[in-house]
Amino acid sequence: MLSKYPLSEVEKAFLQESGVEKITTKIPYLTVDNFPKMGLLTACRFLEWAAANPNGVISLPTGKTPEFFIKWTQYLLENWESKKGKEIREKYGLGNTKKPVLKDLTFVQIDEFYPISSSQHNSFYDYVNKFYIQGFGLSKEKAILINSDEIPLANGMHYSEVFPDMKVDLSLRFRDPQNDLEKLQQKSIYMIDQWCGEYEQRIRDLGGIGFFLGGIGPDGHIAFNTRGSHIYSVTRLTETNFETQAVAAGDLGGIEVSANRLVITIGLDTIVYNPDAVAIIIAAGEAKAGIVKDSLETELNNIYPATVLQKLKSGRFYLTKGAAVKLTDSMDAYYEKGEWTWEKTERSVIELCKKLNRYGHRIKMEHLKADKYTKLIPDLSEDTVNQVMKSIENKLAKGLEQEKNEVLLHTGPHHDDISLGILPHITNQLHEPSNEAHFSVLTSGFTAVTNTFVIETLQYTKKLLDEDKIQMVNYDDFFEVGYSLKTDKDVYHYLTNVASENAEARKRGLSHRVVRALVIIYAIKNKTQLRETINDVISILRKSYDGEKNPAKIQKLKGMIREFEEELVWAHFGVQVKNVHHLRLGFYTGDIFTEQPDKKRDVEPILDMFRKINPTKISLTLDPEGSGPDTHYKVLQATAEAVRQWSEEKDLSNLRIIGYRNVWFKFEPHEANVIVPVSLGDMSVMEDSFSNCYLSQVNASFPSYSHNGKFSTVAKRTWVSQLDDIQLLLGKNYFYLHERAKVRSSHGLIFFRDMNVEEFLATARELEKSIEGML
Repeated sequence: MLSKYPLSEVEKAFLQESGVEKITTKIPYLTVDNFPKMGLLTACRFLEWAAANPNGVISLPTGKTPEFFIKWTQYLLENWESKKGKEIREKYGLGNTKKPVLKDLTFVQIDEFYPISSSQHNSFYDYVNKFYIQGFGLSKEKAILINSDEIPLANGMHYSEVFPDMKVDLSLRFRDPQNDLEKLQQKSIYMIDQWCGEYEQRIRDLGGIGFFLGGIGPDGHIAFNTRGSHIYSVTRLTETNFETQAVAAGDLGGIEVSANRLVITIGLDTIVYNPDAVAIIIAAGEAKAGIVKDSLETELNNIYPATVLQKLKSGRFYLTKGAAVKLTDSMDAYYEKGEWTWEKTERSVIELCKKLNRYGHRIKMEHLKADKYTKLIPDLSEDTVNQVMKSIENKLAKGLEQEKNEVLLHTGPHHDDISLGILPHITNQLHEPSNEAHFSVLTSGFTAVTNTFVIETLQYTKKLLDEDKIQMVNYDDFFEVGYSLKTDKDVYHYLTNVASENAEARKRGLSHRVVRALVIIYAIKNKTQLRETINDVISILRKSYDGEKNPAKIQKLKGMIREFEEELVWAHFGVQVKNVHHLRLGFYTGDIFTEQPDKKRDVEPILDMFRKINPTKISLTLDPEGSGPDTHYKVLQATAEAVRQWSEEKDLSNLRIIGYRNVWFKFEPHEANVIVPVSLGDMSVMEDSFSNCYLSQVNASFPSYSHNGKFSTVAKRTWVSQLDDIQLLLGKNYFYLHERAKVRSSHGLIFFRDMNVEEFLATARELEKSIEGML
């Protein structure tokens, strides 16, 4: 298909390297192995275009997605004539290209939240100025930018005066104002609309955008053109949908903010106005695979905004292999190329059951021969489906095995990851007294705690201090040593008040732990200093804008709140505080582009923990290729390196590694080798412990884009959907007539992968390729 389109020299080089032979989608695409490589591809293509169009108009993305595009662009510009720079250029189609000069390009800002101060570091205006205008040496004067502070409003007023609650009611476009403030707001909205029209015209007067690079949202949004946006849409002030708000929650300090913030965005027609435009959508990671397939394999349709690129001869998708995994082309290549494996047999048969919506025992030979994938199964016979069913039954049998005399170390990147991933499996292990269990969260997790939650907690703590209801501060030695004692008692008393349904006493329990944390962090010596510190922290947070990076000590306070929550969850099962380990790895900083794990700073603490605990089983999140600066992924790499180093000191031939997934990614049945039944009781335990212990998360300030609510609900839905897949293969009666009560009571399933050290390190090595070549 690509032969129909004008491929650039850079694209030819990357296409050849990818080995992709067949492209049948509505929009051409290129694939690369990993996320940083995608940054290299986009940087090379951008510099190739800029060299040919020194006075062109460009529009580049914000957020975490362009991290490696920015890094590679800067690297190549700085090393154009160096040995390595020349090698890269020769390899990827830039060998004869003169070094581009970017200063005469005109930059067009794609979108912005409204209203938001341009001085906030989480505004796209600030991002563009920092990473593109300054970072690439572009002209500020020529740039066409969206500065909320400078968009004119009624009577020359600032948005903080016109929209004092930071909410813009677009119904005022069509209804009569009810009071003087609404009259002001209506006039201002019309003025913003006028400004947007002029913004659009400025772009069109230049001939439109020549080079557009953008990401794609979980609902398929391009810029802020969400699902259902008009194909001929232009620059406008508009609302967003839940999926977009959930993704923006991290930037804006919570869904409470992003749900009430409008956006100014260029339109789909703005992107394709110039018929000669190079317009590229980048997508990385398996989480994007579904929307990538729909966007590339669907005719022009406003449900999938990216289909608008079909209008351009140089419209492209640049994808990692993970993002491309669901494309029909990728599926065909998976089944048709290379040796046939049992995994392919399992996958194709289960997918056939889903396609036909038939139980496994009703799949006949004629169905197997008619399907384009199952017909490829070697030695295909009437018994093929039975073999697959037997294989899945064996995985279930493994999930029912009673483990004894194990030293278990369950790890997670964030607090709640372990619980949301495999809690029902862990409860089985904890019921066996010969097992010893440890839990470790490897990052501080402070970014998941809102300023509002901390302010409210500190205000309540101050009230209790005033009422003399935190009596431990009255003990003579409290500020010397007492603050560090009786942490298990804290936890026990808190859970006693969960049992008695005493919400006020639970809040008091949290306040006790917050006081201990404050004493540790701020080296507090007396009650007066404690009160002053609480007031100072409240003052700092109140003066902060939502989404602002907190000072290090407040980050630590937020992290210690999350650590207390984790201790509460495992105390449900009698696990002591000393067996819950908080590692706070240093790469986790709260910056937009976080560092890569460092072998000394981030690996040694994990290795030390292994040496002390000496586990026989370690669990960890085994997520697929990440889509950028992903904490799960970075923790996996640090853990893998620690296991590798440990293996050089000790014989680990009997160590087992359990790879699990939770609310962000899920295993397909063919990827897992252990299946654990989940009862309604298991689900209730997980739901109750989440709601009662993860206090900072119950309001779901940073939700999954798939559900406007608690992560525990997302986890349950995942478990139920996994049961649906297996029931379709084995039949429902397999479950409700099973000889084991555990299976009869199952209303969900957990999938995970049980590996030896060699298998785990091989898997991690495959994933590690995505951080090779880091700059």
